[in-house]
Amino acid sequence: MSDDRANPLGEYLRARRALVSPAQVGLPGGPNRRVAGLRREEVALLAGISADYYLRLERGRDANPSAQVLEALARVLQLDDVERDYLLGLTAPRPRARPRRRPERVPSRAHHLLASIGLPAFIEGRTYDVLASNPLAVAFSPRLLPGRNRLRDLLLDPEEQAFQSDWASAADAFIATFRRTVGDSTDDARVIEIVGELSVASERFRAAWARHDVRALDGGATTVHHPLLGDLQILRDKLPIGDVILVVYYAEERSESAEKLQLLATLAERAAPVPPLDADAPGVTRAARPSAG
Repeated sequence: MSDDRANPLGEYLRARRALVSPAQVGLPGGPNRRVAGLRREEVALLAGISADYYLRLERGRDANPSAQVLEALARVLQLDDVERDYLLGLTAPRPRARPRRRPERVPSRAHHLLASIGLPAFIEGRTYDVLASNPLAVAFSPRLLPGRNRLRDLLLDPEEQAFQSDWASAADAFIATFRRTVGDSTDDARVIEIVGELSVASERFRAAWARHDVRALDGGATTVHHPLLGDLQILRDKLPIGDVILVVYYAEERSESAEKLQLLATLAERAAPVPPLDADAPGVTRAARPSAG
């Protein structure tokens, strides 16, 4: 059997069919089933392909199924639009040699924007590394200092877990978005580092990673428990700037949370400026992390 690391399509199909019950697709269940979710032959039957061909897909013996086959599998596995696009992307042609990934740089205009925006804002990389932030962001959460990793803090830092009003949902959403963002970048050193550490240290990460959830997390609303200001109903937007992402937190106009953010801005004015993360500075790397807590 092919190595799963070289067979992302097969790994994804196995994970997703395990999450679909027979009842969801109109098949009888029964007490004698020995597999979670659907059997291979059931997926094949519902997708209108042979069981032998489906087995070849799962085992990596055919890496180029047609779009029609993938669409049929997406329907049987009840994938949403994001999951369907992810499935189709797993078989997209890739260059034999990937170009070396450039270090993530924060454009100078982004630093000017952070300094003038008047809202909690920071710059993050594709693996949730915080690359730059303004004082109001650090007053909002000290874990938004450059050098921190948001996914690692969410899963391993007790203070960040207490900060989130619905930590479990936030963790699952971040993990699913992380998988969609990094795709099958099995040769990316930073991805390997994060996945390796969290696979060992976080049971929640192991379970969600094994499900192969993918999700778009472009923005939305959330509630956080700030240690000084109490509950805040926060809106979040993510805006691409070159190869990095600007994340901005704000509240509905004239709301109680907006008033609290104004108070937070007053506190942040007294704080020292937040230095950007300099990947070229001696002894400093993007992977450097303060201890949790």
